[in-house]
Amino acid sequence: MENTNQQNNSRGKADFPPSLWGCSFASFSFPQTEFESYSRQVEELKENVKDMLMASKKDPVEHIEFINLLCRLGVSYHFDKEIENNLKEIFDDLPNLLEKHDFDLYTLSLLFRVLRQHGFKMPCVVFDKFKDNNGEFKKTIINDVKGILSLYEASFLSVHGEQVLDEALVLTKTNLESLAMQSSPRLAHHIRYALIRPFHKGVPRIEARKYISFYEEEESRNDTLLKFAKIDFNRVQLLHRQELSILSRWWNDLNFSEEFPYARDRIVEIYFWANAIHFEPQYAFSRMMVTKYTKIVSLLDDTYDAYASFEEIQHFSDAIERCCMDAIDQLPAEYLKVLYRALLNLFNETESDMGKQGRSYASYYVKEAFKELTRGYQVEAQWADVGHVPPFDEYVPNGLETTGYGVIMAASFVEMDEVAGEEEYKWLKSNPQIMKAAKMIGRLMNDIVGHEDEQKRGDCASGVECYMKQYDVSDKKAIEEIQKMVANGWKDINEDCMRPTNAPMLLLQHIVNLARVTDVVYGDDDDAYTIPLSLKDYVTLLYVEQVPMCE
Repeated sequence: MENTNQQNNSRGKADFPPSLWGCSFASFSFPQTEFESYSRQVEELKENVKDMLMASKKDPVEHIEFINLLCRLGVSYHFDKEIENNLKEIFDDLPNLLEKHDFDLYTLSLLFRVLRQHGFKMPCVVFDKFKDNNGEFKKTIINDVKGILSLYEASFLSVHGEQVLDEALVLTKTNLESLAMQSSPRLAHHIRYALIRPFHKGVPRIEARKYISFYEEEESRNDTLLKFAKIDFNRVQLLHRQELSILSRWWNDLNFSEEFPYARDRIVEIYFWANAIHFEPQYAFSRMMVTKYTKIVSLLDDTYDAYASFEEIQHFSDAIERCCMDAIDQLPAEYLKVLYRALLNLFNETESDMGKQGRSYASYYVKEAFKELTRGYQVEAQWADVGHVPPFDEYVPNGLETTGYGVIMAASFVEMDEVAGEEEYKWLKSNPQIMKAAKMIGRLMNDIVGHEDEQKRGDCASGVECYMKQYDVSDKKAIEEIQKMVANGWKDINEDCMRPTNAPMLLLQHIVNLARVTDVVYGDDDDAYTIPLSLKDYVTLLYVEQVPMCE
């Protein structure tokens, strides 16, 4: 087989940093006895916690606080049905509840956030009571640390046209930093973390791990609930490490880090991405499929951007449209044949699995999403080949496709047979508002942090350059305007998650999680997928270190 290193010497080589993890996850041996011990304890404690959840119903404030705790500690998935029913009862009784109780800022903001995060559209006019006659927030609330932090977190659940929440965000952001300086070190750390990433934008599993440590230091903590969260986290972590081990071995067996030395070797980071979409044990197969497809997407992205000639790209794109083994002969280079064969094998694996379940349409939609992605990559390659910088309005529709998010979500629906039937796949393919918004967030955040390095590598112009060209502005101004579009994307997402929804809430939540992991990967001023050092601590936290148990 021809080695890619011996391809045309004039090719570009992106020179990405090597993998941080090597084979460290591949050798993991699943500790069955430890896992069974955790599982037994979880089942016992789960009944106690369920009783506590039901007992808390006697007081609506206590009940909302308990539901919030379950969410923040990462164990609410055990009680989805109960939480859903209880919140529906609260929402249906909301006018009566608000009339009977004069809730303070903390409680009202918490109620608002918890209801909206579950799709119940509590009206934002409830916050008007904290305004004075001039329509501004009363000065008296500014020193209420708990209330201001709660309002800050609630403001991220806004939809378009909710001015009171836009004003709340400005007010709370301005005051929280100085409030942190006056708070205890524990609370100050919590506030500063929230200022970097509010709960609504955080990856649930990371948020849970961090909150477990924060809650442990709470004097009024519920020790049974804390123990349940810790044991469950460690139990699920063992399953995740096993999945990561299987995927690492799959990747090593393919030998693609040697076969494609110009590409980013990121199997662990891709699993982190897939795991962020849905971490729950029952979605193991979906995580595996998402990881495998995203790994191929990443290889294709690097091949089109940083390595293949434009002629090779045209041949490869044609082969993808045909999607059959006969097309392999039209590929002009051996390394392209290797990549194409790997993709067809993955398609065949999906087809076989879905055929057995009577869900062949799932593999059809995954394949279609991949074709759309490749068409987008080809357009970008064409622009780069002739040095064309398109206007921003022309760039964006194509840029949404080249996020790869269409493929990721189609692959994530694969094993969701209880909620993702053919109708849901058609809905996904129609590019609904929530999907457009997630793609917009992915495309624009990636462009903001990666555009300078990408230009050095000779990639096609990013959204930043295209915006600068169309509106004749500086890169600073372009980035400011693009960041506003990202914020609007979150409002679109929130809007599509309010009941009645156009798709099952479970599927919508997975798209929200896709936007959340985007914020983690691209939100800290770097492209943590390409330069993965900033994800190292998260990977360690989620898949290497267990939560310490206190006896």
